[in-house]
Amino acid sequence: MGAAVMAGDHRTFTGVNLYHFTGGPCAELVALGTARAQGAREVVTIVAVGSGGRGVLTPCGRDRQVLADYHPRCRVIVPTGQGPRSVTVGDLLPGGYRGPDAVDEDGTRPELAGDR
Repeated sequence: MGAAVMAGDHRTFTGVNLYHFTGGPCAELVALGTARAQGAREVVTIVAVGSGGRGVLTPCGRDRQVLADYHPRCRVIVPTGQGPRSVTVGDLLPGGYRGPDAVDEDGTRPELAGDR
């Protein structure tokens, strides 16, 4: 697997998954970490591509949750019968749980239920 993210300033960052039977980070998480390590705070688009000619692939549930929490406005390139298309993270994780580290679309942290 390989992944690429485009930051709000149009820089592109990539990541790969080094498969191992014990698991490890997905290519999408590696690309997100690379972007953050190089100063990108906003990610506007992400895509994952499988090796062996598998083409564009949809992110796993863990990746969807990370995107929903840290980059809720991010567009995700996904495969369809008519070819790749761009959808929102919310389209991939409707009604999803927002973790305690989540940020709103404006970059601020949402008020947590326990804070009220």
